[in-house]
Amino acid sequence: MIAYLQGTLLSAGEFSLVLLTPGGVGYEVAAPASVLARLPAKGGEVTLFVHTQVGEKAIDLYGFLTADDLDLFRTLISIDKLGPKKALAILGRFDGDHLREIAFREDVKTLSTVPGIGPKSARQILWNLKEKVEKLKPSLSGGAVPSMPTGPQGEYMDALAGLKGLGYSEDEARPLVKEVFEAEPDLDAAGAIRQVLRKIAAARS
Repeated sequence: MIAYLQGTLLSAGEFSLVLLTPGGVGYEVAAPASVLARLPAKGGEVTLFVHTQVGEKAIDLYGFLTADDLDLFRTLISIDKLGPKKALAILGRFDGDHLREIAFREDVKTLSTVPGIGPKSARQILWNLKEKVEKLKPSLSGGAVPSMPTGPQGEYMDALAGLKGLGYSEDEARPLVKEVFEAEPDLDAAGAIRQVLRKIAAARS
């Protein structure tokens, strides 16, 4: 089983990349859009944590930049009827932190923004994902993150939901809510919303 690859990037497409190892073997590796967008230019060095899936007709490789992202992929494909293709699409849209929040909120609408996943599929995925959500480790890219609440009524979730209710998109509100709670973990939702609104106003002035 191939678990790790290191080599030179030969090419990258919409869904996969080709990696040339020092031994002269080129591997085609499927990867989420979030990984493909962070690759170096052609000829650059790449290291990937790899999931190998052996089928009747082919051996497929799926690559990730961190071991945590690989664990997250394996968590997703362990859900019944959620195959690698849909798991890659999900990981191209959300990191582990965001997926944890979506699962706690049972946010069918947000998960349904992933191409190929409708509301019915999203409900089934979230129902299963909630049972596995503790396996989703915080992203390594965003630094410290606030502790996740024990349920959808946590202050963090309430603040995010409140800002969405005020008309702000999740992509705009979410990083600001995280920033506020990182600085002051004991804030209540109302206080966090006020701080986020001040930040938004200052950025637009």
